[in-house]
Amino acid sequence: MELPRERLSRLGATTLTDAELVALILGTGTPGEDVGSLASRLVRDSGGLWALARMSISELNRIAGIGPAKAARLAAAFEVGSRSLVRPDPSATPLSNSEKVFERYGQRLMASPIERFMVVCVDAKNRPRAEREVARGGRTSCQVDPAEVFRLLVTESASGAIFIHNHPSGDPDPSRQDLELTERLIAAGSLFEIRILDHLIVGSGRYTSLRDAGLWPISSVKSGGSMGVTG
Repeated sequence: MELPRERLSRLGATTLTDAELVALILGTGTPGEDVGSLASRLVRDSGGLWALARMSISELNRIAGIGPAKAARLAAAFEVGSRSLVRPDPSATPLSNSEKVFERYGQRLMASPIERFMVVCVDAKNRPRAEREVARGGRTSCQVDPAEVFRLLVTESASGAIFIHNHPSGDPDPSRQDLELTERLIAAGSLFEIRILDHLIVGSGRYTSLRDAGLWPISSVKSGGSMGVTG
């Protein structure tokens, strides 16, 4: 009988089942349960790869047969898959509207089981210069330190910034805390003369742009500019 690894080498990864792919990531089973059986149980009991990818390290650790090492392998594999969805853009196409921002970064955040806050640094033409996750939290909140945000922006000599974070609940409607944080960041951007272009909240397959939704603070008109490409 041909092993999954051999079939992958001969025919490619698309020929493997979800459980076989997970088994290759896990590497080994446990006393009394081979890796194939462990992987099948893990996929079945979690509700499939989508649900498995949304589990935290602590949740994975609580599953029988999945210790810290296997939990770390799984989390790393899902994060690699998530990051691979962000297609390289050697031409540095400007992020001229919220659709382009979501297309580039949305998939990366949708599968996360916890809240994550990303900052995208852009130049004067709204072309991305750097991106970084500056905070992560639990399932319902994420504490963002404005000092950390602007430390990154100043270090990268950014002309502007776009903020993106996810709601693990799947509902991208902004909370009061989201709006208050945005106001604080816009105010700080004004002090540093860094344009704050938008704040996107990613849910399950959809997103909310605070600028598009008309929730952009009036005080940001001068400091925020617009999503259109500048000279």
